[in-house]
Amino acid sequence: MSRQWLSCKVVLLAFSIAVIGCSKTNPVSEISLKQSGVAVVDRDTASTSKGWPAWRGPNGDGHAEDQPLLTHWDDLTNVVWRTNVPGRGHSSPVVVGNAVYLTTALEDKQIQQVIAFDRESGDLKWRTDLHSGGFPSKRSIHPKGTNANGTLACDGERLFIAFLNSDRIIASALDLNGEIIWQKEIGKFVSKFGYAPSPLLYKSLVIFAADNRGGGYLAAVDGATGEIAWRVSRENRDTYSSAAVANVGGRDQLLISGCDMLASYDPATGNENWKTRCLSEATCGTVVSSSDLIFASGGYPEKETVCLDADGNRVWENQTKIYEPSMVVVGDHLFAVTDDGIAYCWAAGTGDVIWKKRLGGNFSASPIVCNGLAYVPNLEGETFVFSTAGEEYQLIAKNELGNDCYASPAVADGQLFLRIGVGQGADRQEQLVCLSDVSAAESAQ
Repeated sequence: MSRQWLSCKVVLLAFSIAVIGCSKTNPVSEISLKQSGVAVVDRDTASTSKGWPAWRGPNGDGHAEDQPLLTHWDDLTNVVWRTNVPGRGHSSPVVVGNAVYLTTALEDKQIQQVIAFDRESGDLKWRTDLHSGGFPSKRSIHPKGTNANGTLACDGERLFIAFLNSDRIIASALDLNGEIIWQKEIGKFVSKFGYAPSPLLYKSLVIFAADNRGGGYLAAVDGATGEIAWRVSRENRDTYSSAAVANVGGRDQLLISGCDMLASYDPATGNENWKTRCLSEATCGTVVSSSDLIFASGGYPEKETVCLDADGNRVWENQTKIYEPSMVVVGDHLFAVTDDGIAYCWAAGTGDVIWKKRLGGNFSASPIVCNGLAYVPNLEGETFVFSTAGEEYQLIAKNELGNDCYASPAVADGQLFLRIGVGQGADRQEQLVCLSDVSAAESAQ
């Protein structure tokens, strides 16, 4: 038996083992709303509509209600307070009532937490450990990622979040004092780069996306009890987008990109409305929409930005990739910032480029809009503020704070909240910062 033949056999055996290991699947057990018997009822949103209760704000579209909001700041100017955040996470702040809430992960101790800060002072209110141990291996998390990527959702009474832990997606609900109300395993998860999606509130349901190579799914649970209301399977692909609900074409649609498609479901039942092959296998951004058009972008390995109508038919597309940041619709315009720092303004109905501008730096955070201005931080700690009006790029300010910013901003009652990193490497410390126009506040007194 030749040495060359043995060598080839060893290589083939190693390849076979690798393929088998990568092809582990977990068949998804689907649950219909009829089977679960969970009642879907309307939810009172009065207590959260003025704050920033979930990923991308009160309407899940990146828009803050118009309000007096600062445009200029730095490490010393217009900082109301700043406080250290233990551990590491890419989740964005949520603001409800007198508190600001975050998720974080203590990597060395393998603890996943929810933390509450006093909104007036920045003081710690409480910290609750949801999981201890059970982190995925480091090779199963992207070097740029964390074990606390998802942003909390709050219905005014409860906080909801899901973490990847012990090869499962485990959803949790806490009250506003940090007490755990329920925890529920919603499905297994085979990680390539970790878990990213944020929970989504729809009426009395909390909806979780969990696309993964082992068996992807969408699941909705009853917010009060944690009982699974419905669960539907998706394709076995690694992709990372959060789901969104929007009223498009006169009906509520649960929209999600990834798995080489953009898909629409009935958010109350999980029944599929339509799916359109487009984009790429992996996307990160959340779908945005107008009253009659739907927009998404990605990804890996293909690059595409696409516009569909309310029934999933293509309206226009281009070969631009907006991967980690989500886009935002303002009137008849669609705005986006690429991961490598190029800002676009497209005509929403046609895809025509209105303007294109290189901002500089690299971006993971998603832009938000308030008072006709877009706010978006980059990974170098600079936040760009630019106008969403007019036919050309108009920079209002470029503000420096800290050394990096992975999380998207939050806005509530004239205050802007940023989760930033200060320092580098082992000396890096995360901080939560509250910003406000101090001169305007003083003049109002």
